[in-house]
Amino acid sequence: MKTIKKQVLLVLLAIVPALTLSCSELDETVYSSIFTTNFYKTASDAEAGLAASAGSLINLYGFPLLAASDFAADQSYPRAVVGRNTLTLFTYDPYFTAQRNSGRHETEGPQGVWRYSYKGIENANWIIEKVPAIQMDMQRRTEILAEAYALRGFYHWTLTKTFNEIPLKTKASSSEAEALVAKSPRVDVYKQIYSDLDQAVAGLPSYSANLVKGRPSKEAIQGLYAKVALYNEDWAKSLQLAQAVISSGKYSLMPNVLDVFDVDKEDAARAENMWAVEAERLTPGRWLTVMGIAGPRNSSGIDYAKVSYGSWFAYQSFFDSFDPKDKRRALLDTTYRDVSGKIVPQKDITPVTPKGVLIRKYRDPNSIAEANNCNFPIIRLADVYLIAAEAEARQNGPTATAYGYINTVRKRAGLADLTPGLSKDAFIAAVLQERSWELFAEADRWYDLTRTNTFLTVIPKVVNDVYPTRSPQAKHRYYPIPLEEIQANPKLTQNPGWE
Repeated sequence: MKTIKKQVLLVLLAIVPALTLSCSELDETVYSSIFTTNFYKTASDAEAGLAASAGSLINLYGFPLLAASDFAADQSYPRAVVGRNTLTLFTYDPYFTAQRNSGRHETEGPQGVWRYSYKGIENANWIIEKVPAIQMDMQRRTEILAEAYALRGFYHWTLTKTFNEIPLKTKASSSEAEALVAKSPRVDVYKQIYSDLDQAVAGLPSYSANLVKGRPSKEAIQGLYAKVALYNEDWAKSLQLAQAVISSGKYSLMPNVLDVFDVDKEDAARAENMWAVEAERLTPGRWLTVMGIAGPRNSSGIDYAKVSYGSWFAYQSFFDSFDPKDKRRALLDTTYRDVSGKIVPQKDITPVTPKGVLIRKYRDPNSIAEANNCNFPIIRLADVYLIAAEAEARQNGPTATAYGYINTVRKRAGLADLTPGLSKDAFIAAVLQERSWELFAEADRWYDLTRTNTFLTVIPKVVNDVYPTRSPQAKHRYYPIPLEEIQANPKLTQNPGWE
């Protein structure tokens, strides 16, 4: 029980970045007075609380969410270090032994998704409970509360798509009893997420150039909400929300898809990147690991990064699936320029395979060692167009409207319109394939395969000389809840198949 109390206290303290206490000042009693008497009294307290809740985004996208999704899917794979290959081979266990033994158990996969999401939820709950009483600018208070609801909804959705049924946390943990919550049925989880996103949409401002970078707009959360509803197979709601975003005219696709991931054009790219994790190479702790693992080994690719490790590659089969005319294929590469200016051929990209394909979405040639400016999209307009296409088709079949949405994305990619006259199933399959080409390496693909329950047939076909056999089971549709969380919470039960 001492371990639980310490964990709860650490969660509570996480919201106050400036607070420093010596070890002698800590005991094992959980106090709520940190918040009720010493914090959440001023506007700056409210801002600090929001920054703490949003801070979990950099931790999530700083690697765990990407690893949990992309290392398991059919587009890309990791070099077999620090337990990453267990996600690709489906050999992990509820203790996530390989990651723990490598010292990466919170930063290399599902354990981090659980820990950082609940940390963000905890901090959002304190905002929702305490900020309404603060005397401050009313409009800004409304926006802070709305963003806290958006974050809480997002974190719960991230958890449920990763683990299925999860504990719903809608009250701040001012006591140990409040910290220990049982799982809720999936229907209740989505009901709460809907409620939180409704609150967020009602209180957030519409997008404008004056919106502080990294903060979500009303339309960004409508886009996220449309995706949430798609996962919930709530086609009508998904379509309605996606159409609201598109018809608002607040966002637009970048004319050149390559510019979406150009660090020198990130300000202009916010026209499409509706909500992104904003990296900042000059601020400690505000940059993402993804650049370093995607770039060539031994920091040898001058167009990629000052420091990179060659730890993440696309499958050759995925590269080959692109039409050569598809502009998005240029976000992958089978050669690169080294520090001497020499072109390195594909066979020499990595010693693990002669068919390495580099991922070019996250590059910062002016990085400071590993510190970089590579933003990571949470929701972007191209995704919303494809959500609208799928929701329309699932509800009404492959109508002209559905074709219009997918063709907008294809046109930007330099492709001809999708073949007319497809059946409903064939059209939906085409949308899912378009999503794969458009959103690869964005922590999206595994969740498309699991929400459609197609991973069991898709994954075994996607192998190479590094991973010649991949055999997921039905239980792998959702990750096991980290065993240490079950040991700490007697109300928590393990997912089916992982008991």
